[in-house]
Amino acid sequence: MTNADSISPWHPVARSADVRPGANIVAGFAQGQELALWRSADGAAQAWENRCPHRSVRFTLGRVAQDSLSCAYHGWQYAAGSGQCIGIPAHPGMPPPRNVCAKVFSAVDSAGMLWVNLVSEAPPRPPRDDIVPAGRSFCRTLTARTDAASVRGALARRGFAADAAGMGWHGVLGQADTLALVLDAQPQLAFIHLWADAAPGTNAMTTLHIAARSLRSEIEEERRRPQEAA
Repeated sequence: MTNADSISPWHPVARSADVRPGANIVAGFAQGQELALWRSADGAAQAWENRCPHRSVRFTLGRVAQDSLSCAYHGWQYAAGSGQCIGIPAHPGMPPPRNVCAKVFSAVDSAGMLWVNLVSEAPPRPPRDDIVPAGRSFCRTLTARTDAASVRGALARRGFAADAAGMGWHGVLGQADTLALVLDAQPQLAFIHLWADAAPGTNAMTTLHIAARSLRSEIEEERRRPQEAA
């Protein structure tokens, strides 16, 4: 089995800086699972199924209140960490039902990314901070209308090599040493998070952005060719 075949169960769903403590709720995806990403007031990362267990309204329509998430529909509140219902505004004197709980996934911050594990049992060791080499700057996230396996294959054909953990792909893009983190978002949708040794605002970063857009076009074109031939 090659490194490319040994894919980590940890998914790089979003940049850590985009999810702020006690503030916003970010929509995310991993292997078709829709997620609500947020942080409690102490900054602990939360990744929940994006569905309130009461009436199935998306949590991303709600709001963060200190260490709980409040649904936009009836305001039911759920505790960070456990996802347990802890409050029903319409019935403040009634104990919350113990069997109502949001579905919670393991989430960690590492190397500037928020990673999610969808496996219900105890997750394996999370990604190391050095998966993104020191001195790398975040470039952008590409959205590719194809599956993650096709993206990894395209990167390999362009000389990118998978690391030992099967999490990151290292290569040269736009003359910059680049790390690509591939997210299997949906069956025909992949995200490519790019980190490179080009500093923000420089000509090297501008060149990298142009090369990244070209890469996405090439990947999607490669995906269309077999379909058109069939």
